Amino acid sequence: MSAAPEVRSADANIRANAISTIVLGFAADPMARWVWSDPSEYLRIMPRFANAFGGRAFEHGTAYITEGARAAALWLPPGVEPDEAEMDAIMQESLRPEIAEDIEAVMKGMAEHHPRGPHWYLPLIAADPNWIGQGLGALLMKHALRRCDEEGIAAYLESSNPRNMSFYERHGFEIVGRIQSGSSPVLTPMLRPAS
Repeated sequence: MSAAPEVRSADANIRANAISTIVLGFAADPMARWVWSDPSEYLRIMPRFANAFGGRAFEHGTAYITEGARAAALWLPPGVEPDEAEMDAIMQESLRPEIAEDIEAVMKGMAEHHPRGPHWYLPLIAADPNWIGQGLGALLMKHALRRCDEEGIAAYLESSNPRNMSFYERHGFEIVGRIQSGSSPVLTPMLRPAS
């Protein structure tokens, strides 16, 4: 019988592998593929975007992976934010003009729903599609939420895929709004209150 998979912090040596897992995991994500519908553009931009959106987790020891980086979660601790300047630069470079207004409205909605008090933020969690269904996402989620509970701090995320809603709800997240503009898919802000 093999040992249960372990969760560990991804250091700089594993950063590229963790980001690659996220890129693979988001390859069919409604929001990511609405923004970058061309496959080549998605593959070119998404690694940079993932680093800008959640990459600061690597600096804080809160980028978690399972064995072989089969699944990865980038958690930002209280007070740590995504790299907004880099995200803006990426959008300026890659955004299709026909969705620019809708993206701006979605980003505004994200800012409006983001909690003001101390919280852990999960910008990105994904499994390599080859390893989906193995419980790796649940393992990553439980690992991080234990820390949230020990610290008595809320957790927050935006779900960009309706198929993942029940997964987040099973882990105590509650829907706190709905973000959608024009042709955009729905983005669902979810909060797990402090316990």
